[in-house]
Amino acid sequence: MKNYRILATLFIGISSLNAQSISVDLEQKVIQWRHEIHQNPELSNREFKTAEKVTNHLKSLGIEVQTGIAHTGVVGILKGNRPGKVLALRADMDALPVKEENDLPYRSEVVTTFAGQETGVMHACGHDTHVAILMGVAEYLSKNKDFAGTVKFLFQPAEEGPPQGEKGGARLMVEEGVLDQPKVDAVYGLHINSATPVGMVRYKSKGIMAAAQRFVIDIQGKQAHGSQPWKSVDPILIAAKIVDGLQSIISRNSELTKEGAVVSVGSIHSGIRFNIIPETAQMVGTIRTLDEEMKQLIIKRMKEMVPQIAEAYGGSAQVDIFETAALTYNDPDLTELAVSSLKKALGENQVVEMQAVTGAEDFSAFQEKVPGFYFFLGGLIQGNNPKDAPSHHTPEFMVDDAGLIYGVKAMVQLSLDFLN
Repeated sequence: MKNYRILATLFIGISSLNAQSISVDLEQKVIQWRHEIHQNPELSNREFKTAEKVTNHLKSLGIEVQTGIAHTGVVGILKGNRPGKVLALRADMDALPVKEENDLPYRSEVVTTFAGQETGVMHACGHDTHVAILMGVAEYLSKNKDFAGTVKFLFQPAEEGPPQGEKGGARLMVEEGVLDQPKVDAVYGLHINSATPVGMVRYKSKGIMAAAQRFVIDIQGKQAHGSQPWKSVDPILIAAKIVDGLQSIISRNSELTKEGAVVSVGSIHSGIRFNIIPETAQMVGTIRTLDEEMKQLIIKRMKEMVPQIAEAYGGSAQVDIFETAALTYNDPDLTELAVSSLKKALGENQVVEMQAVTGAEDFSAFQEKVPGFYFFLGGLIQGNNPKDAPSHHTPEFMVDDAGLIYGVKAMVQLSLDFLN
């Protein structure tokens, strides 16, 4: 693999273009696009209007466009004035089944059905800002093509996960060849963060976000009247014991001084009536790890422990574990080049190294195939305390429009320095 540290030394600053030449007019366009997308959020694999908006914008810029990638994904291909490397820039498009609860003038009023229930739809994680930022980057680079190589704009559906029974997201885009024709040399991505000050970015070399797995535990017991528990094998009791046991894997088996790890049960479903001990129970949850050995240890202990706990109480249990996202891993040499570019675009003191987080990102599917760099962009509402910032995936989530221009500047500078 190419040594990007050498590239950083040789090429930063060669291009006559730079992020500081981005106009106020473009900033206002990006903010307007963000508001329009925020007011019209769409769930995973259903990003039809968003994809249409992106497609029309890219075509208006004279960019080659491919649609219908991984269901609703859009790919734009922009060639510079000279041959060279190929860089992919990614933005995720999907919203969440969350009812928005804030007083933003452009808040979402969209209602839909999700998993059989009526729900609001909201950009509660900032994907609307990601799309608007990348649209802005596309506009700038299409009008300033004095760079070598090619930029691939990846507008990705279903980062939050496809609907049950469907495929989607970054992994499906990769399967459909989005990193080929032309073959991508590296990929960049960002995520806005509601608790990071505007104008600042945070990064980490190597593992920055956790690998994630979804687990499903099916427990078989024996049904009985609630007044006669001795005639039952209570699957709810077994589920409670399994929850307790799973936490001991973290507290007693995982070397937490090495990296963090999490096992969380998100739902337990069992029974339909107050006076019947049911026959079965199902538990669903997530595993988050930042180290491959720890991941394999946790999976091994779960597969050993869960059936044995159930058997100890007279029942049986099966655990199935499904891959959701791999470790989001920033290539060290690419990171070094990227950090130089970010400091150039935003200022020396605005680029801060961070600790890894146990959230997960399917951007990792791209990084499994080509070197990648992923970072966090400041979106804290000005005047707010970071500790009080509304969390992602909540009805109160908000980020400041003032942060968007820094995302455009960052992506533009990253692109120019990598390609030139």
